[in-house]
Amino acid sequence: MTDDRFELPDAALLAEIEDIAVELAQLGGAEIRAALGGMLRIKYKGDQDDAAHLKDPVSDIDDRVETMIRARLGECFPAHDIIGEEIDHRPSLGHEFLWAVDPIDGTANFINGFPLFASSVGVLYRDRPVAGAVWCSTSHTLESGVYHAMAGGILRFNGAPVATDANPAIRRRLGGEPHASRTASHGWDGRKTGSAAIECAFVAAGILEMAWFERPNIWDVAGGLALVDVAGGEVLEHRPEGWQPFSSFGDGEADPGRWTAPIALGHASTLARFAGQSPL
Repeated sequence: MTDDRFELPDAALLAEIEDIAVELAQLGGAEIRAALGGMLRIKYKGDQDDAAHLKDPVSDIDDRVETMIRARLGECFPAHDIIGEEIDHRPSLGHEFLWAVDPIDGTANFINGFPLFASSVGVLYRDRPVAGAVWCSTSHTLESGVYHAMAGGILRFNGAPVATDANPAIRRRLGGEPHASRTASHGWDGRKTGSAAIECAFVAAGILEMAWFERPNIWDVAGGLALVDVAGGEVLEHRPEGWQPFSSFGDGEADPGRWTAPIALGHASTLARFAGQSPL
């Protein structure tokens, strides 16, 4: 995603934005931890009377966290636009800064007590990810916390730099690949967590070699793509002509909030192998 022709915002402003993104991700994490084990109120976005369509669950914690995040953003950056998974309100449509918020990514995991979920905050500037903060229920340290970064900076976890070098003794690594099998020739073993935000953060941190998602929404991956970019990873987007380098969530005219497309992220050499054997 790096483009030398793209002019970043002022570094001091970006640092402030990263700090607020971390605060918001931590807020989400705190609410999630406090709600664990409680009796949650849950609704589904599909047909409530058809078990086959009970997909995309939403808990009362999802709604509460997004409401809190929006309120805090209104205090810090009242002119900025916001898009979230649960609340259909865009306060400043067309603003050059857009915050993409997923209060709980991996809600199905969360409501079932499966301990892999995240709270993700991504910041776009002129349709490109420039900052991200992803609270993860677990991490490379086996602790919950926030992976975060801003464009031009470094990947950090709870403020500390993250070493992303892989152990060269590992001959076969892990990939967030939904169709992988042990007989596939990609060169990695498939793992899916149920949270796109966690998998993006894990690619950035070097836990996963790569990951790909069949059709995510912007709030699923905006924060994570900022982390991957800073960590030196590459991102591909599937277009009619095949897999191409990802550059932004919009073209300067289309609303980036409406973006959705297959994407893959990881090391350049890994993505080259993946693109050559892609199921799409």
